[in-house]
Amino acid sequence: MKALYFAGAAALLSILACSAPTATADPLVLSDVSWVAEPASGKKGAPRVRIQHKQSSSDRSFDGSRPYFAAAEAALGRKTPGPVSFTVTHDAGTLACTGTLTRAFEGKGECRFTSDPAFERALGERGLAPGRRSTLLAMLLVDATIELADGLTREGVRPKDADDLIAAAALEVRPEYIRDLKSEALVLTDVEDAIACKALGVDGAYVRGLAAAGYRKLSADEVVGMKAMGVTGEYARAMNRAAGGSPK
Repeated sequence: MKALYFAGAAALLSILACSAPTATADPLVLSDVSWVAEPASGKKGAPRVRIQHKQSSSDRSFDGSRPYFAAAEAALGRKTPGPVSFTVTHDAGTLACTGTLTRAFEGKGECRFTSDPAFERALGERGLAPGRRSTLLAMLLVDATIELADGLTREGVRPKDADDLIAAAALEVRPEYIRDLKSEALVLTDVEDAIACKALGVDGAYVRGLAAAGYRKLSADEVVGMKAMGVTGEYARAMNRAAGGSPK
């Protein structure tokens, strides 16, 4: 069932595609990375930069959700056209970019990503060793960190591989989300189940509503299925009253 809910997650799949195998071994430094900046569009739009590697790309909005992109935002927000450079520094490594602006938040250029060996070693110690250098670039783009990996592990949903960690970071499955999600109504022991819940908009309030309706120890697939069908705690209680009983 979980595969069904990820079918439409194009942004996440695009990020994961950064770690697709290449014909030759990845070097320590990735130099075949490019960027394209786009100005805000729509009333609620924010300027963004698209980082591209091979056949994949990932958009990063300048909405304050990624503080380590602040230097890039300042550089790309310059009103004067001409050459521009910016650096994105993250636990996973450093992305150094150069290019040309035609106006604020509009331009393009090339990047060079240098991974951090210490970060890679820390991943390996946790069984999350990346298979290729581009996986580390994907981690930079979604803010996948050792802190996140350890936090999820403490909450009982340990990432099993690098892609699990990337998916959790991309969908903002944080330890506090896991704590809020846990309820007598939901059995949650797998990070993929937590990711599926987040992808479908399941939150703590929704699960507690099911618990209040009398549901106990549901699997994540069951909870996600109920959410997808629009079943709420209030609806479940009404159906129970109409049936003259309670869920088993």
